[in-house]
Amino acid sequence: MNRESPCPAAHPPPVALTIAGFDPSSGAGITADLKVFASFQLYGVAAITALTVQSTQGVRRTESVAAEILADTLACLAEDIKISGVKIGMLGAGASVRAVARFLASSGIARENIVLDPVLRSSSGRALLDSDGIESLRGELLPLVGWVTPNIDEVAVISGRPGESIPQAAAVLAGNYPGLNVVVTGGHLDRPDDFLRIVSGEEFWFPGDRIETTATHGTGCAFSSALLARLLKGDSAPQAVAGAKEYVRSAMQAAYPIGKGRGPLHHLYGS
Repeated sequence: MNRESPCPAAHPPPVALTIAGFDPSSGAGITADLKVFASFQLYGVAAITALTVQSTQGVRRTESVAAEILADTLACLAEDIKISGVKIGMLGAGASVRAVARFLASSGIARENIVLDPVLRSSSGRALLDSDGIESLRGELLPLVGWVTPNIDEVAVISGRPGESIPQAAAVLAGNYPGLNVVVTGGHLDRPDDFLRIVSGEEFWFPGDRIETTATHGTGCAFSSALLARLLKGDSAPQAVAGAKEYVRSAMQAAYPIGKGRGPLHHLYGS
């Protein structure tokens, strides 16, 4: 029987690449990112950096994917598909950080469409990036990305300036890495306000309200993926941050109970 080729879409969607770990509960990591991309009508592709044993009750174990496999995966995808933007999440080890940096340096992907969510530790307290990885992130990866989205603890680590205020820490990062937009997320604070410092030096606060819910697993992953999606849709920097924050808020409010611990957002609430 003859098989007909599928009819191509007149305007295929932008392709977004997520480079992150695999969360089998799908609240965070690769599978959550792909759901976020789908909710914004993007086509998502993925390169897995690490396997994890985890659920809504926390991370029990992590195992890094060999850096050679990660590098081969990235090269294979780039040879076949035009990638419009990249979201980087959990990297796990220094070798993986360096593999991603080498890929980005030769990829031709616009820096302003590369978003790094510097996942250093799980919400249950397990370290998710070793000390070698943190140094490689500072020295090799941050100069190649256009956006970084740390929380208040992460910005202190990657800036090397613990004890600074959020605007001061963001200014340190921006000064160390010209061309970098910095979003410090406030989800861990009593009042979840987010702060944005853009390349020009302009600063913006995005006020938030505390949502009483246990559906908080993977909020950082969802925010950074939604930020990339909004950028690929053509938003300005402040519009993209506001849109990503609104997406996370709505997905938390729409969440249904999954698991016995901190459950996932409803990533596809608008579908």
